[in-house]
Amino acid sequence: MKRGLFTAGLLFLFCLASAQEGYEIKVTLKPYTKGFLYLGHHFGAKQYIIDSAVVNAQSEAVFAGKDKLMGGVYMVIYPQKNGWFEMLIDKQQRFSITADTTDIIGKTRFAGSTDNELFQQYQSLAQEKGKAIQVLQKEITGNPSGPDAASQKEEITKLNTELQEYRENFIQQYPDHLLTAIFNVLREPKVPGASEHPGGKYDSVYAYQFYKQHYWDGVSFADERLARTPVFEPKLKRYFGSVLMQQPDTLSKAANKILDAALPNKEMFKVILSTLTEKYINPDYMGQDAVFVNLFERYYAPGKADYWLNEKYRKVVFERAYSLMANLIGGKAADLKMVDSAGKSRNLYSVNAPYTVVCFWDPTCGHCQTEVPKLDSVFQSQWKKQGVQIYGVMTDGGKEKWLKFIRENNIRGWIHVHQLPEVTQADYDAGRPGYKQLFDVYQTPVLYLLDKDKNIIAKKLNPDQMNDLLQLKFQGK
Repeated sequence: MKRGLFTAGLLFLFCLASAQEGYEIKVTLKPYTKGFLYLGHHFGAKQYIIDSAVVNAQSEAVFAGKDKLMGGVYMVIYPQKNGWFEMLIDKQQRFSITADTTDIIGKTRFAGSTDNELFQQYQSLAQEKGKAIQVLQKEITGNPSGPDAASQKEEITKLNTELQEYRENFIQQYPDHLLTAIFNVLREPKVPGASEHPGGKYDSVYAYQFYKQHYWDGVSFADERLARTPVFEPKLKRYFGSVLMQQPDTLSKAANKILDAALPNKEMFKVILSTLTEKYINPDYMGQDAVFVNLFERYYAPGKADYWLNEKYRKVVFERAYSLMANLIGGKAADLKMVDSAGKSRNLYSVNAPYTVVCFWDPTCGHCQTEVPKLDSVFQSQWKKQGVQIYGVMTDGGKEKWLKFIRENNIRGWIHVHQLPEVTQADYDAGRPGYKQLFDVYQTPVLYLLDKDKNIIAKKLNPDQMNDLLQLKFQGK
């Protein structure tokens, strides 16, 4: 008898545990009485819808699923998808919400989720202080030199400080809360005062190093909840765009350190790697494509990103990496097997000059028709007497149009070359990369600057930028 009761008790406990798995979020959202509500979440800089629920005549909808949701900042999205309100999802995933679009923060109530009750308190405080700051800023803008401007600025500082103190107190009181993880991301390093700097006076280098070293204090790169917040990716982008020195080696080392720390968590690793890939696959600054190549060699090529790569994304990443590997700044340029207009062999490595400008161009390209004469003008006026050679490669357009353009624009003194079709075909048949891949030539014109040993000094500059750089080189800078 006792054994039967014990077995029944175990069965009851199993059923109770199973009932608590997954998620169930009951939403009452006025004034909607029909249509669908949608459940979504942030992921990096994007938002994704993951569920939908029918709204009944009493403005009620229920989101439910058998699997637990990953932690993060989620959204209940309105039927027309023209707005949403946010909530936290972490350990508590079975609760109810009552809300009204006329005053989302003021009229939203949670039951069964202390996480969101705390989140709601913070949102109310932030809204209150934010409105007060906006009023003060508007008053200052209207009368910036008025008698109250100084006190208004002090009040703004006071309000911001109060909000920061609230966050700090929350961090101390709830160290494992999702909101604490978010506050740690939002936290700015507080640089010590000048008296605490070396020598007792302000040191800008010390201040910068302190700020950089403490930028990520309290942030765990393995905390998957941060992947589903709107705050982590902007902080990551600011770190790489503004905080770090914009040198490829510095950026690559920082990327490796963060990504290695994120490897234990697939979601954070995916957000960080995809964000940095998008930033450096076509970078804003010359030479930073080396950061992307580093990411490829360290993470993509060994298969560490295979679990989330679809075929299209994989193709883009791998093809771009193969196009950049052979033409990184500081590396040796590949030799070019070309012939001149008379069919005579004129390979790139046969050029003897202190500097060689390689120009890939197409006589039928509108941009080339403007830029090539500009390039020739600089060459004739300055570079020629400085011993600079231009190795001009016709990429497309046909030999007749190529020679006609050279003749009509009187482009003299260049080493004009093109590749014979049989050489191009031989590379293809042998599976060798062609010169367009080796020099990343997928639009024209493209300019490279090589030193006497054919090392790549610069690439993809316009004629004026190329001239500025060359003149600095001739000045020994």
